[in-house]
Amino acid sequence: MSNIAERLAEVRARVEKACARAGREPGSVTLVAVSKLKPAALIREAYAAGQRDFGENYAQELRDKATELADLEGLRWHAIGPLQTNKVKYVAKAALSFHALDRLEVAQELSRRRQDAPIPCYVEVNVGGEASKSGLAPEALGPFLESVRALPGLKVEGLMSLPPPTEDEQVARGYFRTLRELARQHGLTGLSMGTTHDFELAIEEGATLVRVGTAIFGERA
Repeated sequence: MSNIAERLAEVRARVEKACARAGREPGSVTLVAVSKLKPAALIREAYAAGQRDFGENYAQELRDKATELADLEGLRWHAIGPLQTNKVKYVAKAALSFHALDRLEVAQELSRRRQDAPIPCYVEVNVGGEASKSGLAPEALGPFLESVRALPGLKVEGLMSLPPPTEDEQVARGYFRTLRELARQHGLTGLSMGTTHDFELAIEEGATLVRVGTAIFGERA
């Protein structure tokens, strides 16, 4: 078993245990292996170990890897980073879903560019109110959803957030609960939240997708 396969097995076991603690089925959570800045060879290792969902932050890197790994049947790409309008075409073509929607002009361009089935999108919410982070303020979510839901080629699947890192478990849970409640208020079921640092807490608080990179691929250079 390769190092990547071992790490994946360990993360999957942690996902299952978190689901068990929350009284959830393990199949209710999608593990997205965040492969940004990692070589295609490592993605092939993870694929060989059964992983199919991969997350990329940069649109051009997603484009290049999708081309290089086109022989891997059933591989699913998730675009998980902020997107500039001039890079939307790469995501529209290669991604299964987009996890960082927070600008109407990006939504409009994605709608225009998408040729296949509507792309599932997760609207990013800045639950920590951090000036340095992208994402909508919670109070701006309603009007934004109304505008985006009217666009063809997009399907609003849920909400996404990357809360401030904290060692305080209750503070972390508070951020995840805020996102869960916002989703409920707006009739959404998808919750893309939780990273290597806190994905087990996120699962216990309702995450349907967790984005795990370091625990699978190791630290980035």
